[in-house]
Amino acid sequence: MIDAELEDFAAEAGVLVEWEDVHGRLRRTPPETLRAVLAALGLPASTPAELQDSRQRLSAAPPPDFITAQVGQPFRPLGGPCGARARLQLEGGEVMDIGLDPDTGATLQGVDIPGYHRLEIDGREITVAVAPAQAFGLGDLAPDRRLWGLAVQLYSLRGRSPRPFGDFGDLAGFADAAGRRGAAALAISPVHALFAADADRFSPYAPSSRLFLNGLYADPAAVLGDELGGLGRQPADGDLVAWSTAIPQRMAALREIHARFLASAPAGLKADLQSFEAEGGEDLRGHARFEAIHGTFFARDGARGWPEWPEDFHDPDSPAVAAFAAEHADEVAFHIFVQWLADRSLARAQTAARAAGMPVGLITDVAVGMDPSGSHAWSRPQDLLAGLNIGAPPDAFQANGQDWGVTTFSPRALAASGYEGFLATLRSAMRHAGGVRIDHILGLRRLWVVPHGAGPTEGAYLTYPMSDLMRLIAIESHRHGVLVVGEDLGTVPAGLRETLDAGGVRGMQVLLFEQDDKGAFKAPAQWSARACAMTTTHDLPPIAGWWRGTDIDWRVRLQPDLEGDQGLALRSEREAQRTALWSAFRQAGCAEGDRPSAEQTAPVVDAAIAFLASTRSELAILPIEDLLGLEAQPNLPGTTTEHPNWRRRLAGPAEALFDAPGPAGRIASLNKERPR
Repeated sequence: MIDAELEDFAAEAGVLVEWEDVHGRLRRTPPETLRAVLAALGLPASTPAELQDSRQRLSAAPPPDFITAQVGQPFRPLGGPCGARARLQLEGGEVMDIGLDPDTGATLQGVDIPGYHRLEIDGREITVAVAPAQAFGLGDLAPDRRLWGLAVQLYSLRGRSPRPFGDFGDLAGFADAAGRRGAAALAISPVHALFAADADRFSPYAPSSRLFLNGLYADPAAVLGDELGGLGRQPADGDLVAWSTAIPQRMAALREIHARFLASAPAGLKADLQSFEAEGGEDLRGHARFEAIHGTFFARDGARGWPEWPEDFHDPDSPAVAAFAAEHADEVAFHIFVQWLADRSLARAQTAARAAGMPVGLITDVAVGMDPSGSHAWSRPQDLLAGLNIGAPPDAFQANGQDWGVTTFSPRALAASGYEGFLATLRSAMRHAGGVRIDHILGLRRLWVVPHGAGPTEGAYLTYPMSDLMRLIAIESHRHGVLVVGEDLGTVPAGLRETLDAGGVRGMQVLLFEQDDKGAFKAPAQWSARACAMTTTHDLPPIAGWWRGTDIDWRVRLQPDLEGDQGLALRSEREAQRTALWSAFRQAGCAEGDRPSAEQTAPVVDAAIAFLASTRSELAILPIEDLLGLEAQPNLPGTTTEHPNWRRRLAGPAEALFDAPGPAGRIASLNKERPR
């Protein structure tokens, strides 16, 4: 096979043959990677015959029966010439005729009403998703205001009673306390469903399904009352979450609550559970069946996901699965019950946030992908990229690239299904929130995909229909009244941030990254008004840790070869960065006097927060670690057991944390500059 033919076909299928790395160098995707990615797209090209067959199937694919358009803009429904007139049934039931746009003569006139409408044209029926020009924004909630919020890892929270990890009840209390002190928003780590039976899988960014919640976070007492929903005695409440014991104990407590519920719950609560199950439909029941089957085979064989189950359980519609579900109906019902508790208690946390005066409230987080052995991959395998993980190419922070061990939607499957999975994911994240953060939003345009068995450097960029996805985000954000923030850090393709901004999606500006080519930190007036301003993120050191060099200490500890000249170079570079950052603080009027030493972190944290508050950004989000002046970061990318990722807990309940002198002064600084 001639490589040029393979490359031409890969380009037709949306795989980038050439791409630019973080240093601006042009790279070329090797043929073996192109073949692996094409195979995952259902377009095998290992032989000339396969390539010819796949090319014919791609070119012969029927036109889509789901398209997107923008309010008031002409659109072409079939990819070719349009009939002279078409009939459009609006989502609300009204029927209207639309004709050719007089300016083009080849596209239909624009539609002025957003929604999912049905178009009849040339003997076909097509769904037209008509989107507002921009996503719902902060200006829709609080015009001409500059607000602030906090970011917190949910499991780290502590309430008034000892618990092994934070849950939605603790979140409600934290949101109430933060809101009463002036916060407008509270961003939380992902709360997607994990694997309830496997206590080793607690990373919030490797979910089993993004359509459902982590039931461990349910607050039964908030839904059922203390008598029915009390969790009972909890295990020791330490500085790190002991997931290996905390998860089984919480699951045992939830089973006891389920038994009490079945025996004595009021009819109204049981009716609400039935309504929730009916609303969740087959997707909810499928997830509950997955959890029941996974729990059985994990306990019996140590099977960590559906690929390790017996063969006749691989198909969710198989007789074996049906028989199992019938035999274990109580277990399936239990997992539906847990989802109901989680859903209702998360809703109460958002209600608490709004009641405390937050115009936004909770900002939930949409992880970039799903575990390929999890619930979604089992119940809807046709949605996903089989045989590929997603990650990132080599960059300044990860020289060997990254393989995140998760997969995501196939762009071909998205188009074929009318974007069902994407829409369901958005709706799940927006259901009980005032905002959503979309992790690695660069994936709306392209994703770095790594074939199974290959290294992270042996991947390729796969393109996605960004204009369609942005329009669907705009529709759903307005329907739910939810603002959208996109994590746009890393190797960002040219023009992506401008596209996000034009569509009303806020990017992120992180203080530690806001430097010019000469190493000077940008002044507050140079920050974007529409980006979400932050001091740091969960994957980076807090300001105190960065100033002290705690992150460098960790790098040297994990890479002993850095102890010599490289380690000295890192520390020398950090010393220069400290000087540059303190200079920026002084020029902005956020600090005075000589630069503090590396051990003097408190005045630096104070100055950083004052600096953040003074930026032009409409919304500034301060991680709780910086409010409290902590040094350790929640997650150290590239590590698993070496660093206590996703385990650190806060020192006390919200009231005590917020009212301590240091945090109280920092909150006052935020409120002075950004009064709600």
